Amino acid sequence: MSNLVQNFQQYSDWRKEVAFAIEQYRAWIAGSDFADSILDQKILRIKERLIDDKLTIAFVAEFSRGKSELINAIFFADYGQRILPSSAGRTTMCPTELLYDETIPSCIRLLPIETRSEAISTTEYKDQHHVWTVLPLDVRSGDGMLEAFKQVSLTKKVTKEVAKSYGLFDENDPDAVLETDENGLVEISQWRHAIVNFPHPLLKQGLIIVDTPGLNAIGTEPELTLNLIPNAHAVLFILAADTGVTKSDIDIWRNHIGGGPGRMVVLNKIDSMWDELRTEEEIEAQIQHQIETAAHTLGLQEKQIFPISAQKGLVAKINKDAPLLLKSRLAKLEQALSRELIPSKKNIISAQLASDIQEIVDGQQGVIVARSRGISEQLHELQSLRGKNQNVIDHMMKRVTIEKQEFDSSLMKMQGTRSVFTRLSTEVYTTLGMDILKAEIAQARETMENSKFSMGLKDAIKNFFAQVKLNLGVSNRKTDEISEMMAIMYRKFSTEHGLALTSPMPFSLNKYVLEVTAIETVFMRQFSTLTLLTTSQKVVMQKFFDSITARVKHSFAQANRDVEAWQKVVMAPIEAQIREHKNQLKNRMQSIQRIHVATDSLEEKIANFETMYVEVNQQKKILDGLRNNIQLALDVDLGNG
Repeated sequence: MSNLVQNFQQYSDWRKEVAFAIEQYRAWIAGSDFADSILDQKILRIKERLIDDKLTIAFVAEFSRGKSELINAIFFADYGQRILPSSAGRTTMCPTELLYDETIPSCIRLLPIETRSEAISTTEYKDQHHVWTVLPLDVRSGDGMLEAFKQVSLTKKVTKEVAKSYGLFDENDPDAVLETDENGLVEISQWRHAIVNFPHPLLKQGLIIVDTPGLNAIGTEPELTLNLIPNAHAVLFILAADTGVTKSDIDIWRNHIGGGPGRMVVLNKIDSMWDELRTEEEIEAQIQHQIETAAHTLGLQEKQIFPISAQKGLVAKINKDAPLLLKSRLAKLEQALSRELIPSKKNIISAQLASDIQEIVDGQQGVIVARSRGISEQLHELQSLRGKNQNVIDHMMKRVTIEKQEFDSSLMKMQGTRSVFTRLSTEVYTTLGMDILKAEIAQARETMENSKFSMGLKDAIKNFFAQVKLNLGVSNRKTDEISEMMAIMYRKFSTEHGLALTSPMPFSLNKYVLEVTAIETVFMRQFSTLTLLTTSQKVVMQKFFDSITARVKHSFAQANRDVEAWQKVVMAPIEAQIREHKNQLKNRMQSIQRIHVATDSLEEKIANFETMYVEVNQQKKILDGLRNNIQLALDVDLGNG
């Protein structure tokens, strides 16, 4: 078992342990008198987000650099043969995702290339199951899987006009003539996108592998530029050790990959340098020279460049040839990948989970503290009644009655705040709603279709982004108003009635403003230098806009869900403590009323409250223990491989 597989297994086990600790917390809350349906839904969402967590590795390169062979070597050597097709020339003609979804059978889903003629992105097509061609995948047969995987290599020939309508042919490109055969036809991929649903152990644990076509496809398939590559947790950029960094490599690295965490460069095919007429020292010096050159050209440190032979590594794993595996240097890449990828991903998730859980715990602790204080105060009141006459009891009854009246008065005023809360909550969606976004998209698309120049198209998209960010800003200010109003109400009830309330849960849409800005940056980088507009370029730009709108719609949909969830829970802490305070006032009145009638029940009441005080402190200890269990699970060190 490789180092990467072991570390991923550890990561998967860690997620299960954290999910188990969260479920224990949730089960105890559900079985206690603190149970709350909104709270339960929030804990459940946190747990589901952890279980559904995915980790994506993208393989990017020019064709014939050995991407598919490297995927075979790292992930599929245990099958004893190649699973992804790998041979001279182009083998992966369309973006291919390898993942596992247990709700559907093992299969290959293929999106026809003809869908490029529609104004719908690949992402949006993923929910339109009827559009895809679905082929079964026999995971028991290596040969059967290899044959099925060959689908991603299939091509078809179409006229130049059809290719142009798909944005796959540009007659102004000086190399266009080389793409046309003697009949004037152009060879294109038969499929636009492939999704392989495959129960590989790592895929079952949440790994997604993205195999990309040659670099030229990155400029024409928006799904790669705007979604798959930017969102990958690790990107392996594969160069050929003998050719080093080419001009097209530099362009793709600078425009689509760049530096940063999880970005690695692989110098593949070092076996082409293995020469019996050279000494080991000479071969090593040649490899080192290529490492230094690549690092300098791409602006990386040498330790980020990994010289390997994927083909020899695959052969070595299949044949159990340890010396050849060592010589292939594949294990070093796997170790670096697991060191770079898994701990950083764990740290991100740990921080988010710890924050989410803390918000829930703070709310629960607030209720427990309020209950403990209320019981303590009632116990003190009852104890003070020992040996007192009826006048004292009457006085205490009047004092509690006044407290209740004052509290009821505050609740009446709170109704006005609730109506403002409802109004502002509704107003948030006047600029955040999906219908508003769809109207903005339609307006931008109409402007683009009517524009004959590149500047007009770019302006239409620039205006679209400006309006989207403006809408997010307006909604953000509304949520700020809600937060400010809630903070005032929290302070009022804390000061006037002694409720143990901290500040209300903060909320911001800035995350989505940054997301939209990042999408805009990718688009502008792709098309900022475009001055002349050919038919093919216009189609490509429109395809990119389709993908842009899909990404923005996804961001807005998530923002809507986040706002809705926040609106539900921002009132929860104060409502929970108001309920608790009302119950305490009610209990105090009932206790004093009963003692008013029969003073001989006083000692019995004191004993009951003493028991309740012990019980609530025991609940606090249990809750602290369950919270600590979650933190201990989060803090488990997975090692660095």
